[in-house]
Amino acid sequence: MGAVGQVLAFDYLNPFWWLAIGILGFKLVALVDAASRREDAFRAADKKTKPFWLVVLGLAFGLDLIFGASFLTSFLTLAGLVAAIVYMVDVRPAIKQLTDGRGGSGDRRNTGPYGPW
Repeated sequence: MGAVGQVLAFDYLNPFWWLAIGILGFKLVALVDAASRREDAFRAADKKTKPFWLVVLGLAFGLDLIFGASFLTSFLTLAGLVAAIVYMVDVRPAIKQLTDGRGGSGDRRNTGPYGPW
């Protein structure tokens, strides 16, 4: 069975399978969140660019789909997990603070010159 088959095998009683699915889900959430943020917010927060994070998180997620998310034996899985954690803990809050929690829309309805009304 190939690596993709190992990840997709329905081995519900194996706790390592659940950890692998959790790691894949976390990486997917980080990738989708990075894709939904504005590009200029990354520069304004003085973080790496949006294409950089999309490539890093996309490679982390894609390599786990291809080779399997075996966190005990795969250095690539752990490196991708660290990248996703760094994005979610450091980059995402900085961007959220600048954009007031808004993802891609810069819409500021009900906002006066001194804040929301």
